[in-house]
Amino acid sequence: MFGLQAEFWVAVAFFLLLALFGYMGVHRTILTALDHRRDRIKQDLDDARRLRDEAAALLADYKKRHASAEREAQEIITSAKEEAERIAAEAKVKMEDFVARRTKAAESKIAFAEAQAVADVRAAAAEAAVTAATQVLSQSVKGNVADGLIEKGIGEVRAKLN
Repeated sequence: MFGLQAEFWVAVAFFLLLALFGYMGVHRTILTALDHRRDRIKQDLDDARRLRDEAAALLADYKKRHASAEREAQEIITSAKEEAERIAAEAKVKMEDFVARRTKAAESKIAFAEAQAVADVRAAAAEAAVTAATQVLSQSVKGNVADGLIEKGIGEVRAKLN
């Protein structure tokens, strides 16, 4: 019977403790604490949802910016390639023009040098012919008549060779 009494007194003490907790309002305190905890958890979940939505919006914005930057970079590369090709084409045309002008100038200098050389050779030949004619005529013909003929011959040779 002692075993039954102990269980009885434990049950009585338990119910008295519950009644004391009820009288003192411990259940309200526990419910209030649970309500506060529920509200805090709900607020944390709302904050987490809001942060997740903001992060998703930022990610979408950064993806747009990245795509825009990629397009802009491609446009810059394409533009730079086109500009480089245009500059290369212009440089090629300018180089060809420069080479053509230099070739023409060189040909002109060569032609002038040829003409000058021909003129120099003619002048030297004329001088040699005049000198030879002077010597031949001076040895063959003597006197005043010879001097007149020599002068006349020299004048004719000069006129024909120059």
